[in-house]
Amino acid sequence: MTLTVEQIRTDVADCLGEDPADIPLDENLVDHGLDSVRVMTLLERWRRDHGVTASFVDLAEQPAVEAWAKILGVNAA
Repeated sequence: MTLTVEQIRTDVADCLGEDPADIPLDENLVDHGLDSVRVMTLLERWRRDHGVTASFVDLAEQPAVEAWAKILGVNAA
């Protein structure tokens, strides 16, 4: 399965116990309750399921769905 912007958004929402529609694409996810442990959880999931090679620092520096999509090589649809 290919990682998509919607999959990133869904996974973030799952981690935060939120509805994916409530997760903005361009806002800082830390403001929505995302912490470093959850970032690591997401990263490990994406490494396992999608072969992602990004580092924790890559994601932590730009905690937004759109930024992560670029870092993870996902084409915004």
